[in-house]
Amino acid sequence: MSLNSSTLLNEENCQGPRRNTERLESLELQTPSSFQDNPLQQLQLASQEVLEKAKKTGRSKCPRCSSSRMFYCYTCFVPVETVPTKEIPTVKLPLKIDIIKHPNETDGKSTAVHAKLLASDDVTIYNYPCIPEYEEKRHEIALVFPGPNSVSVKDIALHLQKYTKKSVCDNGDDCSGEPFLKQAKIEPKEEEKYLNECASSNGSEGSRLKKIIFIDSTWNQTNKIITDERLQGLLQIELKTRRTCFWRHQKGKPDTYLSTIEAIYYFLVDYHQEVLKENYKGQYDNLLFFFSFMYTLIKNAKCCAGK
Repeated sequence: MSLNSSTLLNEENCQGPRRNTERLESLELQTPSSFQDNPLQQLQLASQEVLEKAKKTGRSKCPRCSSSRMFYCYTCFVPVETVPTKEIPTVKLPLKIDIIKHPNETDGKSTAVHAKLLASDDVTIYNYPCIPEYEEKRHEIALVFPGPNSVSVKDIALHLQKYTKKSVCDNGDDCSGEPFLKQAKIEPKEEEKYLNECASSNGSEGSRLKKIIFIDSTWNQTNKIITDERLQGLLQIELKTRRTCFWRHQKGKPDTYLSTIEAIYYFLVDYHQEVLKENYKGQYDNLLFFFSFMYTLIKNAKCCAGK
């Protein structure tokens, strides 16, 4: 997935903080009327005043590696010195997230770091090919990636039944360890009914999924990762109804192809409503804390330039 953040905010060159500050200050415009259709406007976000102040100040040092960065260090996953950690929201997630980053994905253009910054306790970023083995836990793990066999979020519980260690025989029935479809010839509708009953009898649907995996890469680079044998056999999830707001959307790709932080956010919203069966009240909106701020900056800049 393309996870590129704004080149405007990530120019890692030697032109110094003065030019960067002047460029950012030129974006301090009133929000144009075209923003009325901005889907990010309805987010329940923490105050972004700290980012506004940092924008005026310009680049600052990373407290760990001392590199000059804007807002946060995408190498150390920490805010810069002018962005106090206490002023950055923390988001608690209902499950763990693994992000697999393509080796050619530019650190400074990745939105995956937003998830690590804002939900550090629940997010782990791996640099491919150094990724975990998932085979033993595939009954409680899913991968967000579109494909011919991908399913919607609301069907996660149903399909994970096929991956449980005890197959679909958690009711105590003796299935002799054989896969469900090999034991009897059952019509597809009957199979779905049976699996739904199993899901209900095994307690909360939401407790089945414990980890979700996202790929951090441009869409043209994903093949190397998605075909890795360690990811084969995992349940694949597709977010078919969401539209990207990403300012670096890849040409020729449908607008349902999301940036990584968008995919994480929209998956969690759908999961909260469709699987946990709870009302969504903005619990994960702050995952877009940095994304929405950058979106506004870029949108304003384009409007100012007449694009």
